[in-house]
Amino acid sequence: MGEVDEAARPAGDEVTRALVDNHRRFLAFLERRVGSKAVAEEILQAAFVKTLEKGGVPSDEEGAVTWFYRLLRNALVDHYRRQAAEGRALEREAREAEEASEDPELKQTVCACVGDLLPTLKPEYADMVRQVDLEERSVPDVARDAGITANNAGVRLHRARQALKKQLERSCGTCASHGCLDCSCKKSRA
Repeated sequence: MGEVDEAARPAGDEVTRALVDNHRRFLAFLERRVGSKAVAEEILQAAFVKTLEKGGVPSDEEGAVTWFYRLLRNALVDHYRRQAAEGRALEREAREAEEASEDPELKQTVCACVGDLLPTLKPEYADMVRQVDLEERSVPDVARDAGITANNAGVRLHRARQALKKQLERSCGTCASHGCLDCSCKKSRA
């Protein structure tokens, strides 16, 4: 009594079932092209969501599968474009960081309190600031060692710097507000 007759089921359900039934094939298709199951899953999930939100799926099962492969190819192009843009941004940031690290005056202006305040941050934030800002490692290298994407590492570094800034302002007061130039807060705590 509770079963639905397959012939009475709407065509949209059959198309949806065909797409779901091909999930493994779609995932394998993407994974071969991006080299990462996690990234392939992200792209596939986003494509499924886009399909549900926008509709426009062909009404026959075979046409829907072919159409979805085309949608996945477009998603791959978008993925590689984003990845290339992120790579260019990281290269630009690395160049700027390298230029800044060559400036001895700038190195002298870094507040001595930074090292003391790092343990007050989340461990992953402290580690990111220590490796990128103090040890002068590149964001992509740190990301690779941490097993995260370079984009994720960039976001983590930004959040870590914001958290460190708040800690510096709490600890050092006006010294931190003025860029820690001629830092005297460590002397006043002694």
